Amino acid sequence: MRRNPIALLLSGVIVSFGLSSLLAQAQQQVSNAQVAAMVEALRLAAPQTGTANDGLYNEWQVKPETLKGWSKYCLKQELTPTQFENSPAKARQVVSCITRREFNKQFLATNNNEIAAVRGVGCWWMTGSYTGCNSGFTATYLQKVVGFYQQQRSKPATTR
Repeated sequence: MRRNPIALLLSGVIVSFGLSSLLAQAQQQVSNAQVAAMVEALRLAAPQTGTANDGLYNEWQVKPETLKGWSKYCLKQELTPTQFENSPAKARQVVSCITRREFNKQFLATNNNEIAAVRGVGCWWMTGSYTGCNSGFTATYLQKVVGFYQQQRSKPATTR
């Protein structure tokens, strides 16, 4: 039995296009607007301890040991807490980079469910885990994050 090489080639191309579109859909990246809204939501929801030297840095309330790894990952250099505190641009760059990384992971894990991904990132931001923020302080925090995120996403792009 002899196969038609053109038909075989054509079916291979069709399968390739089908698989590539499925792969692209599965690996969909979050947009810059989504990342910006998430970064701002995390900033606005950051718990204020009321203590001047509480060991947390910048508007996002980042721990110094966390900052080391994040800045190394995002900037290829470690920032000191003072550098992070005194450079709003670098702080936002690091937070945006980490938020994008985690948001993409959660977007994929939640089958592109935006709010579920926001909840996962918010929980991870506070606890280091994507789940378990269903009660108490973390649940209240997560409600704030989701609310601020939705508020940011509803703003026209020119005001961000």
